Parts: sequence; structure tokens; C-alpha cells
Amino acid sequence: MQLYLPIAEVAVNAYALVGIGGLVGFLSGLFGVGGGFLITPLLIFIGVPPGVAVATGSNQVVASSISGVLAQFKRKAVDIRMGVVLLCGGLIGSGIGIWVFARLTAIGQVDLFVSLAYVVFLGIVGAMMMQESLRALWRARQAGGVVVRRAHVHTWAHGMPFKVKFRTSGLYISVLPPLMIGAFVGFLSAVMGVGGGFIMVPAMIYLLGMPTKVVIGTSLFQIIFTTAFTTVAHAVTSQSVDILLAVLLILGGVIGAQFGARFGVRLKAEQLRILLAGLVLLVCFKVGLDLVLTPSELYSVTLAGRLP
Repeated sequence: MQLYLPIAEVAVNAYALVGIGGLVGFLSGLFGVGGGFLITPLLIFIGVPPGVAVATGSNQVVASSISGVLAQFKRKAVDIRMGVVLLCGGLIGSGIGIWVFARLTAIGQVDLFVSLAYVVFLGIVGAMMMQESLRALWRARQAGGVVVRRAHVHTWAHGMPFKVKFRTSGLYISVLPPLMIGAFVGFLSAVMGVGGGFIMVPAMIYLLGMPTKVVIGTSLFQIIFTTAFTTVAHAVTSQSVDILLAVLLILGGVIGAQFGARFGVRLKAEQLRILLAGLVLLVCFKVGLDLVLTPSELYSVTLAGRLP
């Protein structure tokens, strides 16, 4: 069933959009990521303009994250205090990102910037996650299936001022590292249409030292508010949010997130990280390939800026 999207100005298959939303929602509940790193490229692949894909994709990230975090709340796997600190940084970063996105749209370079940003960030993060996950899995096999961990590991975050106790995570660290991580993720949310979980999840595990069991729920908690702010800001500044597209994505996303959360408890932490890393690298490869291959249509007409 073909539907015409008024803001995107393209006709797409409605069932395909629901299916994309369901897939991204499943990944949200499974990995603790908003899924924007996947939904934005997928929308671009089916013909949705990058600017609209970035702004509208944030709607689905909000919906799937809410569905996923409710499932995590039932397991008491959300560190609300840490989530609030990450959110404060995220709102600051989102505000900066919205300004950058508006400037790039005005000069007609937002499409290229979004694609390059995906290739760079997904490539770096995916490679790092895959390397560390494979090492962890190898160590587990060498130790007979038991991963030996020290009860308390001090990192660089423990030496910074303004320390706060995060009881759910079992941490006593400075609020500055979570604020910086949140700001960086908020910036990416605004310019790439991502929830930022593909960066936040490994950062919370490897930089802050949070236990894996609370990382997923805490990440989703922060993603909800950051992407909601980003969506509203895009709608106000660039009018690039397509409501019809958002509704279809949300419909599939909410359902998929519940199945993802149930399936995630059956896998080990190392297995989850390897699967997420593989998915990140796969998306990176596809976006990079589209940048270097000759497009089917060599020329396109775009509006660099809005008329007064």
C-alpha cells in the first residue's frame, strides 16, 4: 500500500515503514539503543530525504525508547540519578546540534554531512566495540566460561571533582564525565537523528564502569528526553518532521521494543555487544558504499535555503 508523505514529498510502502519501525524497536529493547543509527539510513535507502529522515526518525526513537525503558523499569535496571545527569548534558549538546543542522541546511550541505558523520562515527565505534567484545568472549572461554572481574575498578573518572554517589550503578564518580558524554550524544542526536545509544552504551560500560545490567535501561531513559527535545526543535526550526511517517514508524517501534526486551534477557552481555557491534559496522559499510558508488540519478534539484 503506497502512501504519499507530505513533508518528505515521496510515496512509500506503508507496510515497509511499519516493518522498519518494528525492526528498530526490537533492537531498542534488545540493546538499549534508540535505533536512530539504523532507522535514519534505512529511511534514506527507501527514498526519504536525509533532512526529513533525521528529524522524523527521532519521533520513532522516542516511542521505542519509552516502550523499552518501561520493560527495564520492571526489572529495576534503571539508574535514574545517572540518567538525569546524562540528560542535562544531552540537552546542552542537542541545542548546539540543532544550530549546526540549521546552518548546514541553509547552505545545502546537510545530506553530505549526515552521510559522512554516519561513516566516521559508526566505523570507529563499531570497530572498538567488536574488538573489545571479542576479547571479552575469548577471555571467558579461556577461563572455562567464567569472566573474572575485579570488584572495584578505578578509572580516570574517579580522580575528577564534583563526585556523586550513584547507588543503583554502585559508583562514586564525578558528574563531569557523564555530563560530557551526554552532551556529545545530544549533539549527535540533533545532527544525525540518532538516540546515541550506540555510543552511550559502550561509553557507560568502558569509561564510567557501569554494570551492564543497568546500562541498557539508563541509556533508554536519557534517550527519551533528549530525542523528544530534538524532535520539537527540528519541527520549529526547519519544519522537517513528517507526522504521517512518524506515526507508521512508531506503530511498529512500540511493538518491536517489547519483543526485543524479552529476547535480550536470554543472551549474555558479551553476546549482546558483539551483535550490536556487527550491526553498527554493517550499517556503516552500506552508507559508505552509497557515498562512493555512482548514483542511478546523477543530478537532483534541492532548495538550499528558504525564501523570506
